[in-house]
Amino acid sequence: MNVRDWFSHKRKYATIPSPNAKHEIPEGLMNKCPKCGHIQFSKEVEKNLKVCASCGHHQKLNAYERVELTMDEGRLFEYDSDMISEDPLEFPGYAKKLQQQQEKSGLLDAVVTGEGTIGGFPVVLAVMSFDFFSGSMGSVVGEKITRAIEKATQKNYPLIIFSTSGGARMQESILSLMQMAKTSAALEKHSEQGGLFVSVFTDPTLGGVSASFAMLGDVILAEPGAIVGFTGRIVIEQTIRQKLPENFQTAEFDLAHGQIDKVVHRKDMRQTLIQLLDLHAVRGGTSDAG
Repeated sequence: MNVRDWFSHKRKYATIPSPNAKHEIPEGLMNKCPKCGHIQFSKEVEKNLKVCASCGHHQKLNAYERVELTMDEGRLFEYDSDMISEDPLEFPGYAKKLQQQQEKSGLLDAVVTGEGTIGGFPVVLAVMSFDFFSGSMGSVVGEKITRAIEKATQKNYPLIIFSTSGGARMQESILSLMQMAKTSAALEKHSEQGGLFVSVFTDPTLGGVSASFAMLGDVILAEPGAIVGFTGRIVIEQTIRQKLPENFQTAEFDLAHGQIDKVVHRKDMRQTLIQLLDLHAVRGGTSDAG
């Protein structure tokens, strides 16, 4: 040891945080994965189609983001864009909540419908959005989807529906529940005419939506990890008094039990739809639909 080290005194510093020196992260700059907690720049998340780079969790897309990723040039000729929900039962606070949901989401209701092309193939598209009343199905959702189905039948176009929902909208009671039968009846007519219906589950798809049109697809696809079922696992466990498998109600679980045809990563969804449309055009003769 050097002799000088005996007499040297190393200073110790204590850092006291100063409010003036605080650097706040601008809101929206970073994104935290709701599943694994991984933090990354929001721009990187957007580039990755809102899929976590760490665990692969598919974050929710709103209806117009889904249209942008799915349709040729992100273009959809929208149906019934001015249709809005009323308050037929005068449910306490419902009218105000509708207005709040419209302002928050930028949508008039929980589904966007219309027509366009995917890979050059004409289709009728319906896309549900969880950010409007948790994608709940009320009379407007059921009516817009039914009209979209009827338009697909009339034009002999394939029908594609992206579903996400917490269930039927209780504020509309029986008017909401009857949409299950109405949409299912329209799909039966579409099927009788030989029309193709591709149903796509996104996270989550529950309640009356999963118990009606969403489960009636000729081909059923799902994004990885999407929760699909009628009621939540807690309610089921309490009812049957048994512990359910850890992956119960996930797309992968449903695939293994024959309820889903294929689990498709978001980056591959558009190409998968194009392949299905191409196959149907060759075998079903819809390439000349117009």
